[in-house]
Amino acid sequence: MKRPAVVALTALAPVSWGSTYAVASELLPADRPLFTGVMRALPAGLLLTALARTLPKGEWWWKSAALGTLNIGAFFPLLFLSAYRLPGGVAAVLGSAGPLFVVGLAALVLGERASLRTVLAAVVGALGVSMVVLTAEAALDVVGVFAGVVSSASMAAGTVMTKRWGRPEGVGPLAMTGWQLTAGGLAIVPVAALVEGAPPALDGGALLGYGYMMLINTGLAYWLWFRGIGQLSATSVTLLGPLSPLTAAVIGWAALGQALTAVQVAGMAIAFGATLAGQLATARTRQPFSLPEENDRNISMDLTDGRVRR
Repeated sequence: MKRPAVVALTALAPVSWGSTYAVASELLPADRPLFTGVMRALPAGLLLTALARTLPKGEWWWKSAALGTLNIGAFFPLLFLSAYRLPGGVAAVLGSAGPLFVVGLAALVLGERASLRTVLAAVVGALGVSMVVLTAEAALDVVGVFAGVVSSASMAAGTVMTKRWGRPEGVGPLAMTGWQLTAGGLAIVPVAALVEGAPPALDGGALLGYGYMMLINTGLAYWLWFRGIGQLSATSVTLLGPLSPLTAAVIGWAALGQALTAVQVAGMAIAFGATLAGQLATARTRQPFSLPEENDRNISMDLTDGRVRR
């Protein structure tokens, strides 16, 4: 598959995540973010693992647990804590700093040297997001800011290490996604039980919302995300992140009747332009050659030394 198509499919993940706020606010029980995190991750992970019919072996038990904790188990609770302690705009801006974390970690761990254009794209993207979501009444909370920064760093580390470790021989992105979602969901369960207590009663709307969250917003979206990490650079994937708050703003305007000011529209244009510029900048860097996938298995060859990685 050509790179533009891979980028477009991977971009569907943050676009889907942009619908989280609307679905949660309109359909899901209030004040149960950790339960929502469990419902998003654990059923989706078990379903994908069952479909892949593959379990981790050897070191991949602890690697899957580590990646699942970074990408899901730690990220979700910290993100929700940040969202509860801060205005939504501030939390979104802290989240948009994720690409900068990935740029730094990818240089240290993967040897991905970011160009000045890439760094500028990440900074300008965060600036555009701040224009969309920040308000004059936005207030800061130390705990909320700390949680937001650490959640971004956790997801960034998970993205980089997912790229660093790759996949075991004969295992495709479907199984890898299932393993991580299952591990991450299990990590949230005791925290949710301790903080929120017993699960709430669910009506039809909540069941519909959780079904969407599980199948589309998490299962499909994370499969596309991890699949993209396998075929693109870690920096290229994370620079798609601003599409999430931009999608949330568009849904808020189109479906929830929220007004958009001229500054917000300008911020959306800036952030979207920075996202495109970031993809063009990272496309100039060397990428591994990927052979077509067969039965959800992918073999990539590193052209620099001829080794085959599975």
